[in-house]
Amino acid sequence: MTMITRRNLLSMSAAFAATPLYSNIRIQELETRIAKRDFRGISKDDLPTPCMVLELDKFERNLLKMASHTKTTGINVRPHVKIHKCVEVSKRQMALGAVGVCCATMAEAEMVSAAGVKGALLTCQPAGRNKIQRTAALAKKDSTFHCVVDDPITAGLLEEAAAAEKVTIKVGVDVFAGLSRQGCQPGKNALELAQKIHASKNLKLAGFMGYSGDASHTHGFEARKIKSAEHLAGLMETVAMARKSGLPVGFITGGSTGTYNIDVGSLTELQAGSYIFMDTAYVGVGGKSNDHIYEDWEPALTVLTTVVSKTRSQQCSIDAGNKAMLKTTDEVKGRPNLTIQNQGAEYGILLWNEIDPGVKLGERVEIYPSNLDTSVNVYDRIFVTRGDDVLDVWSIMGRTGAAQR
Repeated sequence: MTMITRRNLLSMSAAFAATPLYSNIRIQELETRIAKRDFRGISKDDLPTPCMVLELDKFERNLLKMASHTKTTGINVRPHVKIHKCVEVSKRQMALGAVGVCCATMAEAEMVSAAGVKGALLTCQPAGRNKIQRTAALAKKDSTFHCVVDDPITAGLLEEAAAAEKVTIKVGVDVFAGLSRQGCQPGKNALELAQKIHASKNLKLAGFMGYSGDASHTHGFEARKIKSAEHLAGLMETVAMARKSGLPVGFITGGSTGTYNIDVGSLTELQAGSYIFMDTAYVGVGGKSNDHIYEDWEPALTVLTTVVSKTRSQQCSIDAGNKAMLKTTDEVKGRPNLTIQNQGAEYGILLWNEIDPGVKLGERVEIYPSNLDTSVNVYDRIFVTRGDDVLDVWSIMGRTGAAQR
């Protein structure tokens, strides 16, 4: 048995450090380079995996297409932050004409407002002391902030909080539009809630919201069109009643990436969000030009993974598993013959039923996620790329963002 001495350890360390795989200074300095925003010479191969990668050109084409659509049709877009949770994305959407952004949580609203993004709309009723107080506080800091309610109790509590803060809160009425999770009953109930808000001293009626979430993922354009109209009927009835009663209607907001070219003429603004990145759940719903594939928007966001083991036939392991939100409905970019299987917290498996497709140990593989919201939520940054080159890094709220949800 060889005795391990201090000299032996030093010799082993020197030999280890001399190995090319571990001598790449760029890897050691990656975080420093990112902090300095110096991305020269950094490629996808230098990135730790799993990580989120955004193909800039596709992303920008999606942005421009939505901007062109809203300009041509006259409908506004107030895209959802929950898709990306990234200020850099919101700023680009605003620069191309978005009237504001939709936020599913108070933390999102506080984040975008603090970054100077105007017109945030909190689409989840702020129930409970914590959220009601934060809603009033944010309204005091940012006069362009809005929220919605679907219950007169919340409206009353918001009135009290607004009075205490000596501020006026812009409030919309959330009307049921087919999605059972939220929304007051259309018609009389929604009208009475709108009248209560309008009569309040410290609340201002800003408009009406009806989110038809079920319609957004209905397969087939014609079927989606029918369902969207059915689900929005109650909202439109409520709006007509509000107008007849002399109430200011303001915005009529709802819609989604799946119905962006359907809801024109009914809504005044779209809450579409997924169009910027796209995921496999949306790609499969079909579009106006293709009943099987939604071709209107380009899939731009992937999860970059590394093949970490290849010891079994017709499969290999990757370093993206349950913690990376890997799902069997995800797809491997550029390799339709590969399917995905979960294998644990940090492992996933790529499977094939034919001749070995040539996937190599240590190779980088990109995966299109099934659901953008949940996938983005587990990462703290997006690496922006063109080809293999890293051009920028954008922060994602959550791991380094607001302490309160």
